[in-house]
Amino acid sequence: MNNQNPDDKKRFVKSKFAAISRRYDLLNSVLSFQIDRYWRWVVARELREFPAGSVLDLCAGTLPLSLELARQAPERTVMAVDFCEEMLAVGRADRRGDRRLPRILPVCGDGEQIPLQDSSVWGVTVAFGVRNLARTDQGLREMQRVLKPGGKLLILEFSRPRNRLFKPFYNFYLNHILPRVAGLVSGDRDAYQYLASSIAAFYEPEELAGMMQAAGFARVSHRPLTFGIVTVYIGVK
Repeated sequence: MNNQNPDDKKRFVKSKFAAISRRYDLLNSVLSFQIDRYWRWVVARELREFPAGSVLDLCAGTLPLSLELARQAPERTVMAVDFCEEMLAVGRADRRGDRRLPRILPVCGDGEQIPLQDSSVWGVTVAFGVRNLARTDQGLREMQRVLKPGGKLLILEFSRPRNRLFKPFYNFYLNHILPRVAGLVSGDRDAYQYLASSIAAFYEPEELAGMMQAAGFARVSHRPLTFGIVTVYIGVK
Protein backbone atom coordinates (compact mmCIF):
# COMPACT_ATOMS: atom_id res chain seq x y z
CA MET A 1 0.00 0.00 0.00
CA ASN A 2 0.95 3.64 -0.47
CA ASN A 3 2.93 4.94 2.52
CA GLN A 4 2.31 8.60 1.68
CA ASN A 5 1.49 10.81 4.68
CA PRO A 6 -2.33 10.93 5.00
CA ASP A 7 -2.51 14.72 5.09
CA ASP A 8 -0.17 15.02 2.10
CA LYS A 9 -2.29 12.53 0.16
CA LYS A 10 -5.45 14.47 0.97
CA ARG A 11 -3.98 17.74 -0.31
CA PHE A 12 -2.58 16.07 -3.43
CA VAL A 13 -5.84 14.34 -4.36
CA LYS A 14 -7.90 17.46 -3.73
CA SER A 15 -5.63 19.57 -5.96
CA LYS A 16 -5.77 17.03 -8.79
CA PHE A 17 -9.55 16.80 -8.77
CA ALA A 18 -9.86 20.58 -8.67
CA ALA A 19 -7.59 20.82 -11.71
CA ILE A 20 -9.60 18.39 -13.85
CA SER A 21 -13.09 19.23 -12.54
CA ARG A 22 -14.25 20.92 -15.77
CA ARG A 23 -13.39 17.91 -17.92
CA TYR A 24 -14.08 15.19 -15.38
CA ASP A 25 -17.46 13.96 -16.67
CA LEU A 26 -16.35 13.99 -20.30
CA LEU A 27 -13.17 12.09 -19.49
CA ASN A 28 -14.98 9.45 -17.45
CA SER A 29 -17.47 8.86 -20.23
CA VAL A 30 -14.85 8.68 -22.98
CA LEU A 31 -12.26 6.66 -21.10
CA SER A 32 -14.78 4.09 -19.85
CA PHE A 33 -16.58 3.93 -23.22
CA GLN A 34 -19.68 5.12 -21.29
CA ILE A 35 -19.80 1.91 -19.26
CA ASP A 36 -19.58 4.09 -16.13
CA ARG A 37 -23.29 4.89 -16.56
CA TYR A 38 -24.15 1.22 -16.24
CA TRP A 39 -21.95 0.85 -13.16
CA ARG A 40 -23.74 3.73 -11.43
CA TRP A 41 -27.12 2.27 -12.39
CA VAL A 42 -26.16 -1.01 -10.72
CA VAL A 43 -25.16 0.76 -7.50
CA ALA A 44 -28.29 2.91 -7.31
CA ARG A 45 -30.46 -0.12 -8.03
CA GLU A 46 -29.16 -1.81 -4.87
CA LEU A 47 -30.88 0.88 -2.77
CA ARG A 48 -34.34 0.37 -4.27
CA GLU A 49 -35.60 -0.92 -0.91
CA PHE A 50 -35.22 2.64 0.45
CA PRO A 51 -37.17 4.67 -2.15
CA ALA A 52 -38.19 7.56 0.10
CA GLY A 53 -35.47 7.84 2.73
CA SER A 54 -32.45 10.13 2.72
CA VAL A 55 -29.22 8.69 1.36
CA LEU A 56 -25.63 9.92 1.35
CA ASP A 57 -23.54 9.99 -1.80
CA LEU A 58 -20.01 10.33 -0.42
CA CYS A 59 -17.17 11.55 -2.64
CA ALA A 60 -19.99 12.76 -4.89
CA GLY A 61 -17.75 14.78 -7.21
CA THR A 62 -19.71 16.30 -10.10
CA LEU A 63 -22.88 14.51 -8.93
CA PRO A 64 -23.33 11.73 -11.55
CA LEU A 65 -24.25 9.06 -8.99
CA SER A 66 -26.31 11.54 -6.94
CA LEU A 67 -28.42 12.23 -10.02
CA GLU A 68 -28.88 8.51 -10.73
CA LEU A 69 -29.94 7.94 -7.12
CA ALA A 70 -32.50 10.74 -7.48
CA ARG A 71 -33.69 9.45 -10.87
CA GLN A 72 -34.41 5.95 -9.61
CA ALA A 73 -36.37 7.16 -6.57
CA PRO A 74 -38.38 10.39 -7.12
CA GLU A 75 -39.21 10.69 -3.39
CA ARG A 76 -35.59 10.39 -2.27
CA THR A 77 -33.33 13.14 -0.89
CA VAL A 78 -29.61 12.78 -1.64
CA MET A 79 -26.91 14.33 0.53
CA ALA A 80 -23.96 14.83 -1.83
CA VAL A 81 -20.72 15.23 0.14
CA ASP A 82 -17.29 15.87 -1.39
CA PHE A 83 -14.15 17.55 -0.09
CA CYS A 84 -13.48 19.30 -3.42
CA GLU A 85 -15.72 22.35 -3.78
CA GLU A 86 -14.70 22.78 -7.42
CA MET A 87 -16.14 19.37 -8.33
CA LEU A 88 -19.45 20.11 -6.61
CA ALA A 89 -19.63 23.53 -8.26
CA VAL A 90 -19.15 22.03 -11.74
CA GLY A 91 -21.82 19.43 -11.01
CA ARG A 92 -24.33 22.08 -9.97
CA ALA A 93 -23.52 24.38 -12.90
CA ASP A 94 -23.65 21.67 -15.55
CA ARG A 95 -27.03 20.37 -14.34
CA ARG A 96 -28.69 23.75 -13.87
CA GLY A 97 -32.39 23.30 -14.59
CA ASP A 98 -32.36 19.54 -13.99
CA ARG A 99 -35.57 18.65 -12.13
CA ARG A 100 -33.65 16.27 -9.86
CA LEU A 101 -31.28 18.96 -8.58
CA PRO A 102 -33.57 20.35 -5.82
CA ARG A 103 -33.52 16.90 -4.17
CA ILE A 104 -29.71 16.83 -4.15
CA LEU A 105 -28.07 18.73 -1.30
CA PRO A 106 -24.35 19.32 -2.03
CA VAL A 107 -22.11 19.75 1.00
CA CYS A 108 -18.36 20.32 0.99
CA GLY A 109 -17.07 17.91 3.62
CA ASP A 110 -14.47 15.29 4.49
CA GLY A 111 -15.21 11.59 4.05
CA GLU A 112 -13.24 10.85 7.19
CA GLN A 113 -15.33 13.31 9.23
CA ILE A 114 -18.74 13.14 7.56
CA PRO A 115 -20.83 16.23 8.44
CA LEU A 116 -23.96 14.22 9.31
CA GLN A 117 -25.50 13.04 12.56
CA ASP A 118 -25.35 9.45 13.76
CA SER A 119 -27.90 7.07 12.20
CA SER A 120 -29.26 9.72 9.83
CA VAL A 121 -29.42 8.06 6.37
CA TRP A 122 -30.72 4.79 4.95
CA GLY A 123 -28.02 4.38 2.36
CA VAL A 124 -24.41 5.42 1.72
CA THR A 125 -22.85 5.21 -1.73
CA VAL A 126 -19.22 5.82 -2.65
CA ALA A 127 -18.24 5.69 -6.33
CA PHE A 128 -14.50 5.67 -6.98
CA GLY A 129 -13.82 7.51 -3.73
CA VAL A 130 -12.69 4.96 -1.14
CA ARG A 131 -9.40 4.55 -2.99
CA ASN A 132 -8.73 8.27 -2.49
CA LEU A 133 -9.35 8.33 1.26
CA ALA A 134 -6.22 9.02 3.26
CA ARG A 135 -7.45 6.76 6.09
CA THR A 136 -9.68 4.04 4.67
CA ASP A 137 -10.53 2.47 8.03
CA GLN A 138 -11.59 5.83 9.47
CA GLY A 139 -13.76 6.54 6.44
CA LEU A 140 -15.50 3.17 6.73
CA ARG A 141 -16.23 3.76 10.42
CA GLU A 142 -17.76 7.12 9.54
CA MET A 143 -19.97 5.52 6.88
CA GLN A 144 -21.14 2.99 9.44
CA ARG A 145 -21.81 5.75 11.98
CA VAL A 146 -24.16 7.80 9.78
CA LEU A 147 -26.21 4.81 8.57
CA LYS A 148 -29.46 3.92 10.27
CA PRO A 149 -29.68 0.36 11.64
CA GLY A 150 -30.56 -1.84 8.69
CA GLY A 151 -29.17 0.73 6.26
CA LYS A 152 -26.88 -0.27 3.41
CA LEU A 153 -23.42 0.77 2.20
CA LEU A 154 -22.61 0.50 -1.52
CA ILE A 155 -19.03 0.99 -2.70
CA LEU A 156 -18.10 1.09 -6.39
CA GLU A 157 -14.36 0.98 -6.86
CA PHE A 158 -11.77 0.13 -9.47
CA SER A 159 -10.11 -3.26 -9.11
CA ARG A 160 -7.54 -5.33 -10.93
CA PRO A 161 -8.91 -7.90 -13.41
CA ARG A 162 -7.84 -11.45 -12.68
CA ASN A 163 -8.56 -13.01 -16.08
CA ARG A 164 -5.16 -13.92 -17.53
CA LEU A 165 -6.25 -13.19 -21.10
CA PHE A 166 -7.85 -9.83 -20.38
CA LYS A 167 -5.42 -8.57 -17.75
CA PRO A 168 -2.46 -7.66 -20.07
CA PHE A 169 -4.68 -5.59 -22.38
CA TYR A 170 -6.27 -3.81 -19.43
CA ASN A 171 -2.91 -3.02 -17.84
CA PHE A 172 -1.57 -1.60 -21.11
CA TYR A 173 -4.65 0.59 -21.51
CA LEU A 174 -4.55 1.78 -17.91
CA ASN A 175 -0.84 2.55 -17.77
CA HIS A 176 -0.18 3.86 -21.27
CA ILE A 177 -3.25 4.80 -23.30
CA LEU A 178 -5.48 6.26 -20.58
CA PRO A 179 -2.95 8.78 -19.15
CA ARG A 180 -2.03 10.03 -22.63
CA VAL A 181 -5.60 10.52 -23.81
CA ALA A 182 -6.61 12.07 -20.50
CA GLY A 183 -3.62 14.38 -20.60
CA LEU A 184 -4.55 15.64 -24.05
CA VAL A 185 -8.16 16.30 -23.05
CA SER A 186 -7.66 17.63 -19.53
CA GLY A 187 -4.19 19.13 -19.73
CA ASP A 188 -3.22 17.22 -16.57
CA ARG A 189 -1.71 13.84 -17.38
CA ASP A 190 -0.43 13.45 -13.82
CA ALA A 191 -3.97 13.15 -12.47
CA TYR A 192 -4.61 10.02 -14.53
CA GLN A 193 -1.17 8.60 -13.86
CA TYR A 194 -2.20 8.85 -10.22
CA LEU A 195 -5.36 6.91 -11.12
CA ALA A 196 -3.31 4.03 -12.52
CA SER A 197 -0.90 3.95 -9.59
CA SER A 198 -3.69 4.18 -7.01
CA ILE A 199 -5.51 1.22 -8.57
CA ALA A 200 -2.30 -0.83 -8.49
CA ALA A 201 -1.76 0.04 -4.82
CA PHE A 202 -5.34 -0.49 -3.66
CA TYR A 203 -6.65 -3.38 -1.58
CA GLU A 204 -7.75 -6.65 -3.08
CA PRO A 205 -11.54 -7.10 -2.87
CA GLU A 206 -11.20 -9.62 -0.04
CA GLU A 207 -9.08 -7.15 1.95
CA LEU A 208 -11.53 -4.27 1.60
CA ALA A 209 -14.42 -6.57 2.48
CA GLY A 210 -12.54 -7.54 5.64
CA MET A 211 -12.06 -3.87 6.52
CA MET A 212 -15.80 -3.30 6.10
CA GLN A 213 -16.48 -6.11 8.55
CA ALA A 214 -13.95 -4.65 11.00
CA ALA A 215 -15.78 -1.30 10.75
CA GLY A 216 -18.99 -2.96 11.92
CA PHE A 217 -20.75 -3.94 8.69
CA ALA A 218 -22.62 -7.23 8.42
CA ARG A 219 -23.60 -9.36 5.41
CA VAL A 220 -20.62 -8.01 3.50
CA SER A 221 -20.31 -9.15 -0.09
CA HIS A 222 -18.54 -8.09 -3.26
CA ARG A 223 -18.86 -8.87 -6.95
CA PRO A 224 -16.90 -7.85 -10.05
CA LEU A 225 -18.38 -6.02 -13.02
CA THR A 226 -17.06 -5.76 -16.59
CA PHE A 227 -14.33 -8.42 -16.31
CA GLY A 228 -13.30 -7.14 -12.89
CA ILE A 229 -12.44 -3.59 -13.97
CA VAL A 230 -14.63 -2.48 -11.08
CA THR A 231 -16.03 -4.21 -8.01
CA VAL A 232 -19.26 -3.49 -6.13
CA TYR A 233 -19.14 -3.95 -2.35
CA ILE A 234 -22.24 -4.22 -0.17
CA GLY A 235 -22.51 -4.04 3.61
CA VAL A 236 -25.42 -3.65 6.05
CA LYS A 237 -25.41 -1.89 9.42
